[in-house]
Amino acid sequence: MTTLRRTVGQALVEFLANQWTVDGDVRERTVPGMLGIFGHGNVAGLGQALAQANAVDPRLMPYYQARNEQAMVHQAVGYARIHRRRATLASTASVGPGAANMLTGAALATANRLPALLLPSDTFATRVADPVLQQLEHPHDPGMQVTDAFRPVSRFFDRVQRPEQLFSIALAAMRVLTDPAETGAVTIALPEDVQAEALDVPAEFLQPREWRIRRPLPERWALEAAAGAIREAKRPFIVAGGGVLYAGAEGALRAFVEETGIPVGTTQAGGGSLDWDHPQYLGGVGATGTSAANRLAAEADLVIGIGTRYSDFTTASRTAFQDADVAFVNINVAGVDAFKHGTQVPVIADAREALDALRAALAGTVVDSGYRDRVVDEKREWDAVADRALAPTGAELPGQPEIIGAVQRATDPRDVVVQAAGSLPGDLHKLWRVRDPLGYHVEYAFSTMGYEIAGGLGVKRGLEAAGDDRDVIVMVGDGSYLMLHSELATAIAEGLKIVVVLVQNQGFASIGHLSETVGSQRYGTRYRYRDAGAANFETGAFVPVDLAANARSYGVDVIEIAPGEDAIARLSDAVASAKASDRTTLIHIESDPFVYAPDGGGWWDVPVAEVSRLESTQAARAEYERLARSRRPLLGREDNR
Repeated sequence: MTTLRRTVGQALVEFLANQWTVDGDVRERTVPGMLGIFGHGNVAGLGQALAQANAVDPRLMPYYQARNEQAMVHQAVGYARIHRRRATLASTASVGPGAANMLTGAALATANRLPALLLPSDTFATRVADPVLQQLEHPHDPGMQVTDAFRPVSRFFDRVQRPEQLFSIALAAMRVLTDPAETGAVTIALPEDVQAEALDVPAEFLQPREWRIRRPLPERWALEAAAGAIREAKRPFIVAGGGVLYAGAEGALRAFVEETGIPVGTTQAGGGSLDWDHPQYLGGVGATGTSAANRLAAEADLVIGIGTRYSDFTTASRTAFQDADVAFVNINVAGVDAFKHGTQVPVIADAREALDALRAALAGTVVDSGYRDRVVDEKREWDAVADRALAPTGAELPGQPEIIGAVQRATDPRDVVVQAAGSLPGDLHKLWRVRDPLGYHVEYAFSTMGYEIAGGLGVKRGLEAAGDDRDVIVMVGDGSYLMLHSELATAIAEGLKIVVVLVQNQGFASIGHLSETVGSQRYGTRYRYRDAGAANFETGAFVPVDLAANARSYGVDVIEIAPGEDAIARLSDAVASAKASDRTTLIHIESDPFVYAPDGGGWWDVPVAEVSRLESTQAARAEYERLARSRRPLLGREDNR
């Protein structure tokens, strides 16, 4: 057997450089680059290996700098989504705090079912120097370290405690990374001494290896049961999730609904499954959905879930589907999602393969004309509501809906909007008119404040790798911006152009609104000076933090939109100017946080205090109990409904 002498770090870098994902006719590198911040835990191992790889061939494993370890994983996730889970980036961090900083990113990747390869460093496997800098010490378990915290937030976790373990661990990690039903955060913990140890590596380990994306066909019984249920349904309704896009099934979905006339509502991850103006598309469904989608969902006698996790936002906390006898057909590559809602028709299959098979099985099946007319009417009504919400009002401080409208009007159909947290995801779900399958990127499984800029950079990296020059439009509130804006320095250092629209509303607008619904009256949600006498932040002046100056300090081009009745027109002009530039540009605009998007009729279950001295909370509790009565049980029906 031919072997090559390598350190563990060198062998891993060379191994990753030779992994390929094959999806039909598409073949691309599974891990085409590595993000990293070096410390004593990885500088001599993976750091040296990356330096050596760069000296041998800069294309072997490109290294990308970052300013925050959490942001590295966000970049990998953004990259993975734009590549439909066929490729991602690796992230290396040092021992202790460097590794711990990646935990949020790992949880985000796993929650979103998106691949990210994490390579956190660990303390000495040999324990020759114990404890080392940044090592945890548990008297009851000396072996437990920061990296053990990755176990519950990873789809795969292992630790290379001896060099010889690298081979089996690396292959197992790649299997999970490229499995559509299993993917998420894949974590390989690397002790700092083991990274630098040498071993004889079989040449076969370093040769090109292909990982083929599984596209399982539906089982015959499941296909027949699903087709039968759809034929008998009077009011079928499709919930399209991210699995539609990851399977490249948007064309299959379009053909299916055009032939059957079944209406579609999308989850946050499913945005782009159909263009916004498609006759069967009713917009987002659930707690942040449109009235059109939610009315049809409430009356549906059959819900066809395609590639959805059925989160509480999608189901409006189990209140979205109100028909007493509603049934579910769940098409999903992952069994855990296919079996949700107690369905007896789980179709465990690739979304595209299942839709193609169903279309053939249902040839000639069409919903009745009355139901089709209802879809047309509901869509027309909501589109008119959205038109009014998106239109300029001439207000001194514009509301967020008209800000979205201004940005939309200045973008091109293929541009990608990126968002994650705050009030923007809900408003975008209702109002952003998606015109391209990859044009809507809202991370809402973990809804992580601070994802936006880093995730947007990952999207841009992914587009550039694919030779795609469309623009990335990052929309972010001041709360999320303050969480993680440091990757603007990365954008400048690498010439990665993104357009950032920073909406400043002086606090946490989303949670402030939610606070009112639970009777807490926006307590602690505004960015004010602290009132020492009252011991709160409720009455002081707003803190005059200059976020535009902060962005400018990174070297970013900044356009400030001053309040005024023409602010919306100037915002559209600013977005157009930023798109014409080849540099990262941040556009700063102040908004009125009390202007909300139109109500879509969805509900989100956030418990309200059962007893309270506050009258506002007492009233909120009464309303909560009223709304909670519409929640569907998992099985059967409740007599009090």
